[in-house]
Amino acid sequence: WPPPTTPTRVARRADRRGVGVGRVPSPPMTDPSPDPVLLVADEARVRTLTLNRPEALNACNEALYDALADGLLDAAEDPGVAVVLLTGNGRAFCAGTNLVEMGARVMDPDNFVEGRHGFLGLIDALVEFPKPLVIAVNGLGLGLGATILGYADLAFMSDTAKLKCPFTSLAVAPEAASSFLFPQLVGRQNASWVLMSSEWITAEEALEMGLVWKVTTPEDLIAQARRHAEVLASKPISSLVACKRVITAPVRAEIAAARERENQCFIELMGGPANAEALAAFAEGRTPDFTNLPPGW
Repeated sequence: WPPPTTPTRVARRADRRGVGVGRVPSPPMTDPSPDPVLLVADEARVRTLTLNRPEALNACNEALYDALADGLLDAAEDPGVAVVLLTGNGRAFCAGTNLVEMGARVMDPDNFVEGRHGFLGLIDALVEFPKPLVIAVNGLGLGLGATILGYADLAFMSDTAKLKCPFTSLAVAPEAASSFLFPQLVGRQNASWVLMSSEWITAEEALEMGLVWKVTTPEDLIAQARRHAEVLASKPISSLVACKRVITAPVRAEIAAARERENQCFIELMGGPANAEALAAFAEGRTPDFTNLPPGW
């Protein structure tokens, strides 16, 4: 079964909304918890956004994609916010996309309920966010929980946390322009290992690569990240915005081009034999077997 040359219904939806990847056993579409999926707190011109689906390892369902995108858009427009600090609640930072929702998107696209922003809208908000973004990786980071580091102006990580980009284990492609941003951050060979191997990356390895800026104990993580965020937040917002604009301007076109290439790869791979085997294996609680796929897959 060669990759499709024209978009299917699934592909058209993937092209329109985008799909991130991760791993988490959580329910589809709706979040049963009455608690907000994103916590927002302001102090000293730093807005802290905390992913708040700890029972699902802070995996991103459509509700969390929308809430985080709105959180970034609101912070961008708020004249009282100079810096955003992003972290997670519980033992995970972010476990990427809810795989149950990914499966529903593939198996029943006509009945899949999309969010207002979705995955692509969140990445749009990250690309356009004009103020410093400080990320504190407090625990597991899979899929978007790792690739979001490409948009961090400063990234801190607990020494007990670890990261994984499970693209090849799910038979999909990189996301969020990580195919461009990661080689820029960590070099070609480190990026190739992170994006192709689906192996865990320790905090020490992430620091050595340059994927994060500082590693701390779990107890010191938020205090360290906040201390640096408040140093930035004490400066004029106009100057911070200007600094970030000139830093990111040279790579904006490349980010857009990388996202387009990645989305096209998702169109070709989503719902194909390898991806179907990966999702079936996840649902059945087994390791996927990619050895009996059609030629070329």
